Amino acid sequence: MIEGPEINIVEKIKKARSKDEKIVKIVKEMEKARVKELRGEEWKIEGELVLKEGKIYIPKDVEVRAEIIQLHHDVLTAGHRG
Repeated sequence: MIEGPEINIVEKIKKARSKDEKIVKIVKEMEKARVKELRGEEWKIEGELVLKEGKIYIPKDVEVRAEIIQLHHDVLTAGHRG
């Protein structure tokens, strides 16, 4: 379940996805074929997210990637701050 600050990240991922030509092509191919999986389970649509090999695909957006790293790096469970 996605909650807290991750909700904003999901929105940013979806927005950045529309600018990532590779993902736009994959999603269009899946929509055209009316499937939720493509090339075995390499690509999959789950809810509003695109997964590659079972993991959320993060578009090549420097700001989104940096925010994700910061969000998960600067927490006590990571063992350090900063």
